[in-house]
Amino acid sequence: MKTVVVYESLWGNTAAVAYAIAEGLGLVEGAVTTAEATPEVVKGADIIVAGSPVFAFKMSNDKMRENIAANPGPAPTPPDLSHPSMGSWLEALPKGTGYSAAFDTQARGPFGSAGPHISKLLKAAGYEPLVKPAGFIVTGKYGPLRKGELDRAREYGKEIAVAISQVG
Repeated sequence: MKTVVVYESLWGNTAAVAYAIAEGLGLVEGAVTTAEATPEVVKGADIIVAGSPVFAFKMSNDKMRENIAANPGPAPTPPDLSHPSMGSWLEALPKGTGYSAAFDTQARGPFGSAGPHISKLLKAAGYEPLVKPAGFIVTGKYGPLRKGELDRAREYGKEIAVAISQVG
């Protein structure tokens, strides 16, 4: 089955989680940014796994990214704004048929999530959820990931793989 793991990541945390999920899925090719996940790349995908960071209690969007570009704050490195927001990517995702999984990176606490919204938008595009969305914890606005989160991401990838084997 063709599986694509796609992510938006500004400071590398969501990228690291995406690659760990791909590893748990057993994917040799790893994960791709929203810029690399072109319609040609996702065409014919049986499974799309998508994730983004949480900003202002929800999934990243273009307006939020414009604000981050204008006011990056005291980040240890500049944000990577070279790829579209997950919201923009999902809006442009061609309709398909298949399965999906969603994840996000978030600060611990009542600071919102993006995974459920990503899952809803993937379902609207024709990709039925295989597993519940997962949230991975960063220790601050810019990271790093909490200890053990990459292991949890690999396990999430394995959970998706088991769900795939039960439907396919």
